[in-house]
Amino acid sequence: MSRVKRKGAEQARAELPALLADAASGRSTIITKHGRSIAALVPIGSLGGPGRQKSLASLAGSGKGLWGADSTGALRKLRDEWKR
Repeated sequence: MSRVKRKGAEQARAELPALLADAASGRSTIITKHGRSIAALVPIGSLGGPGRQKSLASLAGSGKGLWGADSTGALRKLRDEWKR
């Protein structure tokens, strides 16, 4: 396991593209300011959540009938309530 790198804030700003490439390769970097750790640049996979957004295609048509037979009229009525 490789050691986590430490970079000062200004150095990290100057080297951001390389640090992002490191994160994409699985390496983390601690960013410091005045010698104190203030942030961590970590690979997205290490956060435990999904690395990619899920497709919304599976939701297509899932709202069919939600507003009744005349969805346009129902939405117009709701919109008009706010004009009063």
